[in-house]
Amino acid sequence: MAGQPIIFDRSLVRARLRRAQREGAATFLVDRVAEDLADRLAVVLRKFAWAADIGTPTDAVTRRLAASDAVGAVAAMRLDLTAARQDPGAAVVADEEVIPFGHGRLDLVTSALALQAVNDLPGVLVQIRRALKPDGLFLAALLGGETLSELRDSFFSAEAEVEGGASPRVAPFTDVRAAGALLQRAGFALPVADVDRIVVRYDSLFALAADLRRMGATNPLVDRQRMPLRRATLRRAAEIYAQRYADPDGRIRATFDIVWLSGWAPHESQQQPLRPGSARARLADALGTREIPAGERTGGN
Repeated sequence: MAGQPIIFDRSLVRARLRRAQREGAATFLVDRVAEDLADRLAVVLRKFAWAADIGTPTDAVTRRLAASDAVGAVAAMRLDLTAARQDPGAAVVADEEVIPFGHGRLDLVTSALALQAVNDLPGVLVQIRRALKPDGLFLAALLGGETLSELRDSFFSAEAEVEGGASPRVAPFTDVRAAGALLQRAGFALPVADVDRIVVRYDSLFALAADLRRMGATNPLVDRQRMPLRRATLRRAAEIYAQRYADPDGRIRATFDIVWLSGWAPHESQQQPLRPGSARARLADALGTREIPAGERTGGN
């Protein structure tokens, strides 16, 4: 990570996950993602002898992996030993930014709602691809896109109005197109990225903020404002949120975009694109038209 900009405070990420566990974690979002991950994995007609789950804040994914007939041994890689010991299978304590598994050791790597807060996502993807055996599968979900866009807008508008300036209160999230490009850059074969939008409704901004605290998902930016919001600013943010993003019944909407990533470690058995010029049939024949050589005029000017 030499020269890599430090955007997220990883020690703060760890501390906030620990606090969420102590206070009673809100797990509805990671539970939903874990269920969807299991459904996606179920359509892959493969056996995975060695699997590792990277950074998922609860045991929601590892429980499903351990219960699957398609998965053998499962390792849970967590930031915190206490959290790791709650998972079925082997416990590995490590930061997601430094993948500790050896080259070509794993058949399957999963991750749910963790990789959005690493500082070097391209580097982490490369490490995961190297840890996979040839034809091994990577399947992950991370917060991305327009996640918490309503909260970001409300905080920005309130601070600008009340305090005459604004600071980053909501972390940036990776766009699905950028995430797909990162898979290709990391060397994955057959890369796929798609997004699933989940909208959760709350009574108020304060109820949303309480859930984010219990998810361990409050602002982890290194350049975050250290001073808490003024009460007047917080009240104004709640008013703006209700004015702009409330449904007719008065409840507000909070968007969570789940960016799904999947890719395979390259293997000679995988489908390969044809080399340019290697086609054995003419496109014109398939279309039932006459082929016009390059440079030949088709009529008109």
